[in-house]
Amino acid sequence: MADNKITMRFDVDANNFSAAGEASTKLKRTLKQLSIAPEVIRRVAVAMYEGEINMVIHANGGVIDVEITPEYIKMILADNGPGIKDINLAMTEGYSTAADSVRELGFGAGMGLPNMKKYTDDMKITTEVGKGTTIEMLVKNSVEL
Repeated sequence: MADNKITMRFDVDANNFSAAGEASTKLKRTLKQLSIAPEVIRRVAVAMYEGEINMVIHANGGVIDVEITPEYIKMILADNGPGIKDINLAMTEGYSTAADSVRELGFGAGMGLPNMKKYTDDMKITTEVGKGTTIEMLVKNSVEL
């Protein structure tokens, strides 16, 4: 199994809206090259993009580690941001703590975490206020690498 695993790592910079989405675009390109099913690619790309944007807006950036296997695509987003005070509230569609300046750019509509959950088969959030957040997302895959 170890031979059929591809790993990728992306650094995400805080407040760098011009680079926001680069990691999800690179992952999407790699999945296409691996002939992953288009529906799987779409789900991974949406979840990854939403997570990446959240890291840019809320979390002082961070690191995304991706593991691609014949069975799944796993994305682990880790940051040293402020943490999430109330996960249930943060999971509510439309709830956002984004500043007005971020909303004026077209971001911060409060759909990030809900979309991440919607487009993945499994999502786990580990957070500590003042320390940061780690989000693990998994999308099932059925294509041989």
